[in-house]
Amino acid sequence: MPRITPVHWRLLEKIFLKDGFVFDRESGDHRAYVKDGILRPVIIPRYDEIDKDIILSNMKTARMSRERYFELLKECK
Repeated sequence: MPRITPVHWRLLEKIFLKDGFVFDRESGDHRAYVKDGILRPVIIPRYDEIDKDIILSNMKTARMSRERYFELLKECK
């Protein structure tokens, strides 16, 4: 399994949008995405490079497996 590496916020946004999340709101440079069945919103900061800790945290919130993340990443590149 490949390592999770930092990505641009637009790429991370594409991954979560493809997984069924929809843009809900923006506060400062943080964007919130919601999905039915997921209790908390996924927050994606508008950084040029999103650190792997933020990616892993968002994956946990979204209940997304590593396999699903890499599958979506491949589709979005």
